[in-house]
Amino acid sequence: MDMPKPSADHDRLGLLCGDWRGTETMHPSPWDPRGGTAEGHTRSRRALAGVAVLSDYQQRRGGVRTFEDHGVYTWDPAAREVVLHWFDGMGQGREQFRGTWHGDQLVPTSHNPQGRMRLRCDCARPGVLVSGMETSMDGRTWSKLFDGTYHRAP
Repeated sequence: MDMPKPSADHDRLGLLCGDWRGTETMHPSPWDPRGGTAEGHTRSRRALAGVAVLSDYQQRRGGVRTFEDHGVYTWDPAAREVVLHWFDGMGQGREQFRGTWHGDQLVPTSHNPQGRMRLRCDCARPGVLVSGMETSMDGRTWSKLFDGTYHRAP
């Protein structure tokens, strides 16, 4: 039996792949009342015969690791959307984000007992990833959690 081949939708996830480093602006939030700046580093690669992207992220402030997460991006052909399975050091277990591409920008959202989260990954400029996350209790009023601009390491 031949293994299934990744579709064009799976291939598009490759835009997220790379060794990304950049500066983040943390906006005041319940998790960080004062906000500030941080350094972010993400390593993402294709996996599972090309049908997934694995992503590992670390945030540092003042040289100290302050947050980390692991993501598994896949494509759900039945729903025609990207699925992100997110695990982080907060200990809440797996969170699932779902969303679609808008041009070169991926915008998946999640809904959990603490509210909603919306992630933005803008891959429009070669070698640059612009990302951010917002939170909402009701899905109508959103507050910025962070904004970051990352450059692909050579």
